[in-house]
Amino acid sequence: MPFPAPIQPQIAGLESSKIVELWQMGFGVENLIPLWVGEGNEPTPEFICDAANDALKSGICFYSQKRGLPELRQELAGYMARTFDIPLDQERVTVTTAGMNGIMLMAQTVAGPGDNVVCVTPGWPNVMGAIEIMGAEARQVSLDQRDDGGFTLDLERLFANCDEHTKALFIVSPSNPTGWMITEEEQREVLAFCRKRGIWLIADEVYHRFVYEQEVGNSFLQIADPEDALVVVNSFSKAWAMTGWRMGWLTHPASLGPVLDNLIEFNTSGTQGFLQHGCIAALRGGEPFVKQTVERCRQGRDLVFQRLSAVPRVRATSPKGAFYFFFAVEGMTDSLNAAKKILHETGVGLAPGSAFGKGGEGNFRLCYAGTLDRLSEAMDRLIPILGEDL
Repeated sequence: MPFPAPIQPQIAGLESSKIVELWQMGFGVENLIPLWVGEGNEPTPEFICDAANDALKSGICFYSQKRGLPELRQELAGYMARTFDIPLDQERVTVTTAGMNGIMLMAQTVAGPGDNVVCVTPGWPNVMGAIEIMGAEARQVSLDQRDDGGFTLDLERLFANCDEHTKALFIVSPSNPTGWMITEEEQREVLAFCRKRGIWLIADEVYHRFVYEQEVGNSFLQIADPEDALVVVNSFSKAWAMTGWRMGWLTHPASLGPVLDNLIEFNTSGTQGFLQHGCIAALRGGEPFVKQTVERCRQGRDLVFQRLSAVPRVRATSPKGAFYFFFAVEGMTDSLNAAKKILHETGVGLAPGSAFGKGGEGNFRLCYAGTLDRLSEAMDRLIPILGEDL
């Protein structure tokens, strides 16, 4: 049916997420085990909820500073400084309405019709969607998948895909969905390339706490100068179990702060003050919970890998970061329909690899952030069907 009045063609042609398509199919499914989205099944810690609730009851329900409460921005600057052992001032921090809002703000800042942003894929589809909404091209450069199921990045191919219309490189590490992590040497080459070309480097480091061979993920902030054209995207969603809160932050050159302040005015006008008090509590008292969550994910990763690696048709490697398995099944070429079959026959929800762009088809994404009992039951249901033709 035609629209009653014109709308922008990039909006009319925007593809819906295949992850959401599967998620919606799960409504009403009895005994569903949803492993398709990036969250566990434990609620936000009570002390964080109490802080937000107390703030709301005390009357913190009015407009807030557009870039976030100074108190929260200071806490975030301190958290980043401690985590990555770098000096950081709160003028380089902007609070956003979720990490996704931060990505959208940066797409609005750097991209327009005729431009392109080069993205490492397989990647979260919302990133590409944000770029396409702006009328720009999300130019995809896929990771190479090794025979053992792991992934590597071809920097020469990445750089070769940049042209005179490229405004930014977008890199997610630790990666959603692959668990791949960029090395420090690769980071230095990417940063040097962006400096030489005068383009933005947007680094999604939302999963920086979910690494299993070191304390935290390598941040571009550790090698960059304060006024480099680097923006690091982060979120409260994962480490503090706050997915539904929709709270995130950007770390950026101080000179970009006034631009973001102005742009936020025309997007959300700022995040809710009472929720920001929950975030302050998370930063001040949440370390034990974060470490416990990461350890549970480590155990979940090991449990799932043990079960998957026992299936001859499955090609999977133990991920270094994030909390997903991105695994291939021999002979499976239509991951969307295969995921639908698995949902109907087992009640387990997986995300189709085709949802994650170039290099994704032939794989499933499985989130192992949940409790071990839920993961164990999910594998009991999945293992038999993964041995069948999909």
